[in-house]
Amino acid sequence: MKFIVNNSNDPAYNIALESYAFRELLSEDELFLLWINEPAIIIGKHQNAIQEINKEYTDEHGIHVVRRLSGGGAVYHDLNNLNYTIISNKAEEGSFDFKTFSKPVIDTLAKLGVTANFTGRNDLEIDGKKICGNAQAYYKGRMMHHGCLLFDVDMSVLGNALKVSKDKIESKGVKSVRARVTNINSELPEKMTVLEFKDAILAQMKEEYPEMTEYVLSPSELERIQEIRDSQFATWDWTYGETPDYTVERSVRYPAGKITSYIKTEKSVIESIKIYGDFFGIGDVSDIEQLLVGTRYEYQDVLKKLEEVDISHYFSRMTTEEVAKAIVA
Repeated sequence: MKFIVNNSNDPAYNIALESYAFRELLSEDELFLLWINEPAIIIGKHQNAIQEINKEYTDEHGIHVVRRLSGGGAVYHDLNNLNYTIISNKAEEGSFDFKTFSKPVIDTLAKLGVTANFTGRNDLEIDGKKICGNAQAYYKGRMMHHGCLLFDVDMSVLGNALKVSKDKIESKGVKSVRARVTNINSELPEKMTVLEFKDAILAQMKEEYPEMTEYVLSPSELERIQEIRDSQFATWDWTYGETPDYTVERSVRYPAGKITSYIKTEKSVIESIKIYGDFFGIGDVSDIEQLLVGTRYEYQDVLKKLEEVDISHYFSRMTTEEVAKAIVA
């Protein structure tokens, strides 16, 4: 086994590094990575991004949203969250042996005076509270296992960022299952920093895998990882365009009237839209519906499109911003 030192906090880059190690370093039988992200929501490969996040909140607070290669649910990361990845050629597809791959974490916590247990399908818990979610992906007989360890995460931001909207959303995407969670640092007899905890995990891995050595990425490999980041994991098309088709029913009331929108999307692009309400206007609202077909289901994209017309002609005493917000948060 080899380990890769990674000090990047860029979520899209870190997912790209995972992808590179998983899909392109095929000659390495086993690889281990530790990584920390700045505030981000990492969604599962098969999830509907819109259905998992409070997009208005994530946009306002500059929280990244990145889709990963593995399945499972959405998780919130910040600089006090520690993620680990183990990649192996030795696991058979379908085994999903989360417990084996979580052992170094359990052993590290035991040394720090905390008893953690593997429970359910893929969770680590302390006293019945979740501290880690795990997921796996397969590629050409190769397996990638990663865990998201809640070390000292800001739970208030976590709750707000993952608070789904009140809009009615019908989607074929896989939904996250919410659980009672706790921070590892809250359970430790002696507090420590996330970087100290990171060092402790790496030390435990070296103890359990004494043959483990460092794999140093070359300049050309670092360029390749950056290319993967820029062309895939940092793009709107990957994060939102890969979202399963969905339909949204959204209602907003303003002093000038109520707007109810029914939006059908394909790859997060508006395929059709119907607008109803008790608002007043001279123009035929079907003009607005036709205008928005083909627009990304994003607030800024919808706003830009609506700015092409005199919105008061269709929605009396409403601003363009208000109408855009009635269609997408």
